Amino acid sequence: MKLFGTDGIRGRAGSAPLVPDTVARVGAALARTITVADSSHRPRFVIGRDTRESGTWIERELARGLSAEGASVVSAGIVPTPAVAYLARTEGFDAGIVISASHNPYEDNGIKVFGGSGTKLTEMLEASVEELVADPSWSVPRQRGTTEDRDLSAHYVDHLLEILHDAGPLSGSRIVVDCANGATTPIALALFKDLGFDVHTIGVTPNGRNINLDCGSTHLEQLSRAVVAENARIGVAFDGDGDRALFVDRSGNVVDGDAVLLMAAIYLSERGRLPGATVVATVMSNIGLEIALRERGITLVRTAVGDKYVMEEMVRNGYALGGEQSGHIIFADHLFTGDGLATALNVLRIMAETGQELADLAAALTTYPQVLVNVRVKARADYTQVPAIAETMQRIERLLAGHGRLLVRYSGTEPLLRIMLEGRDDREIRVWADEIAGVVQEHLA
Repeated sequence: MKLFGTDGIRGRAGSAPLVPDTVARVGAALARTITVADSSHRPRFVIGRDTRESGTWIERELARGLSAEGASVVSAGIVPTPAVAYLARTEGFDAGIVISASHNPYEDNGIKVFGGSGTKLTEMLEASVEELVADPSWSVPRQRGTTEDRDLSAHYVDHLLEILHDAGPLSGSRIVVDCANGATTPIALALFKDLGFDVHTIGVTPNGRNINLDCGSTHLEQLSRAVVAENARIGVAFDGDGDRALFVDRSGNVVDGDAVLLMAAIYLSERGRLPGATVVATVMSNIGLEIALRERGITLVRTAVGDKYVMEEMVRNGYALGGEQSGHIIFADHLFTGDGLATALNVLRIMAETGQELADLAAALTTYPQVLVNVRVKARADYTQVPAIAETMQRIERLLAGHGRLLVRYSGTEPLLRIMLEGRDDREIRVWADEIAGVVQEHLA
């Protein structure tokens, strides 16, 4: 039974695998699988959730499975995903569980797990959980699980304040904060106000069904309008579970994760805090980021899509900064997972310490034109072994000559080969993308 994707277990709440018995089995399997640091005590789990209406019953079923295997369970209530990762690492828990489907609509939900070190489960541990859940030789008793409710958010907020103690030269600046009616809602407004900002909010009235609804990091139109209307200095939008952040400058222009990675890399490099002069990003980051970093003597290492792959690369090599274009940014000196609030505070710190506005910082990035062409194929053949396709791709990569990028990959859900080209000239890369698509069509469609 395949349960885990690139970001935990995810699906429609109430449909397989997110049905009560399977969720309880996942909880029990996690209790059996997670290594306990101190064998003298029962395994300890902390659970946090976002604002979806299904989160309460999923938490109840997880607690049933965990308790059945002798684990103790603490509920932190509605908190951002990175808060759970932080609490797992610092409050003596053996693991943390997040109930969220991030930027998805409210009908969806999910389960993701952090080990006691605050990092996501390895694929090996995920496979062990899947194997146990699929084993029909055992079941979870029907009795209700035992959960202790504790408000632990203050511990996480204190940690955030290590990034930015006060607004400093930005004190009194008006900012717009969009919480996506999600997990940052109970924390964000008070945090930014306490730091000395004049805060206008969007998406802070969750009702269980409006998470990410026309707001948050996937719907920036309202934020852009509000920043201009409020004459604000900056706008920030979180996603439903608070592990990503995207920004809007005072003119209403969107500033994405690539721009944040670049400004953070420059800031850290100038202060001798960028180990290996390296930044980690995924294959989806624009070639403009790679070129801008290269011009400053900084290397970009790319991984597969998914912030867990970025995290694994950073942990393996001791890198300090990584992330995704979508706004998952990892500052290793803070936490080895994306954290929207931490990202916002780091951007504000960079503005305060450099004296530059967000638009000026973002201007360091030149985003290159991008073309994406999908070709429907009969089967997922190894296209690199088809001479005509391989030769066409190699010739076009030579033409790009370090000032563009070709990425060809199969869709994870459909019989499509995706051809993505980035380069300096939009018309030129469109011609090349169509050329590759034509050869693929001829040999694989």
